Amino acid sequence: MIEVSVENFELEVMQASVDTPVLVDFWAPWCGPCKVIGPLLEQLEEDYQGRFKLVKINSDEEQQISQAFGIKSLPTCILLKQGRPVDGFMGALPPGQIKAFLDKHLPSIEELTALEDAQQAQALIEDGDPQAALVKLQEALAINPANDDARFDYAKLLIQEGDLESAQMALGPALAQIPLQLRFEALNHWLACLLFVQTDPQGSWSPAQFDAHLESNKRDFGARLARARCWVASGEMTPAMDELLEIIMRDKTWGDEIARKLYVAILELMTPPPVKDAPSSKDTTPGGIALTTQVSHNDDPRLELISKYRRRLSSALN
Repeated sequence: MIEVSVENFELEVMQASVDTPVLVDFWAPWCGPCKVIGPLLEQLEEDYQGRFKLVKINSDEEQQISQAFGIKSLPTCILLKQGRPVDGFMGALPPGQIKAFLDKHLPSIEELTALEDAQQAQALIEDGDPQAALVKLQEALAINPANDDARFDYAKLLIQEGDLESAQMALGPALAQIPLQLRFEALNHWLACLLFVQTDPQGSWSPAQFDAHLESNKRDFGARLARARCWVASGEMTPAMDELLEIIMRDKTWGDEIARKLYVAILELMTPPPVKDAPSSKDTTPGGIALTTQVSHNDDPRLELISKYRRRLSSALN
């Protein structure tokens, strides 16, 4: 439990809630019910073993914060996640009701364990140990099969390591989702390209062979798609998109719009993940307290290339 003031509000509440839900207990020394609920919340914080962080704000002393949250009675508890208030309650509720409130919003112990495994896997990848990372990601999915982030990282790493059969199995549950997430669809297209070069005779053609073939038949969209898939399999995304644009400009709907779908998948594969910053004060209350988080734009130079090819696709489809 931490006492919070205007001076440490940003650090202890806004920034802290990006990683761990923060329960803010607004209280005052003269408030009788506050003296009842305070020890209950402290015990629950201990019982929940890091699933949430408890902070206390003296509403009399920190009126700027209280006004920002619109506190009208005490005690009032507000739960923040990712820098945003998501729910709250007023009054000295009994322990059972407080637990029900917390359980509605907090990750389970299993989910936290799976998240920790996934974070450890990322560190192992950065340290150059993909096999150990795969073990951690597999453990995370065994604990929580619904962890889409872990499933994505697991399938992507399997593809990168060349275990395409295992990658297909890992992607299966994600591909059955409705609606299908673009990131999983993109991985599936990438996997299909890699399988193509392994199983289809055209997958072994050289660029010169494709050039010679298309010189005599520029509308052989099957050959153009094959060449694009070969480019993707070799990691050459720009020429792959150039080839797909040739199909789209000549026949947008050919092959159930496979050229457009693969093009979009390539853009998704190329797009760097967003970088989350600490909560900013872009959106503030009248009291000046930031209540939202902001995700910064990644300065990765790939974004300019991606933007250019998005515009080319839009132009070709119009």
